[in-house]
Amino acid sequence: MRLSNGFDASASALTAQRLRMDVISSNIANAETTRGQFVNGKYEPYKRKMVVLEPTSQSFADILNGQMSGAGSASPGVKATRIIDDQTPAKLVYDPSHPDADENGYVKMPNVDVLKEMVDMISASRSYEANITALNATKGMFVKALEIGK
Repeated sequence: MRLSNGFDASASALTAQRLRMDVISSNIANAETTRGQFVNGKYEPYKRKMVVLEPTSQSFADILNGQMSGAGSASPGVKATRIIDDQTPAKLVYDPSHPDADENGYVKMPNVDVLKEMVDMISASRSYEANITALNATKGMFVKALEIGK
């Protein structure tokens, strides 16, 4: 077992949560963007993006058994595997004066719910803070271990 596994796990989680916060802020910034991608000869509204996170290695039991036997080489942690579009349908808003309104006066608005994005942002922020705390605890253990030899 490597002593830096705690640092590796926290560092990967910090990177993943930072990416999550970046994607959430992009969603909030585009909450009113009616001209996103150009598809089939017309503009579609912006689609909410989501980050998919996966563990960097197998199950917890596999990691524990590998570490106990000394064969464990994969560092624990999380990784962002992809960013996907939310498939929730666009919201229709009646606004016949809008330049992107259809023949019935409805405008397709992005499927971004700012309240949901703020909840996700708070969740990502709290997770980031928790990983900073874990990183500092690991650092403190290293310092105490080095003081043993004094």
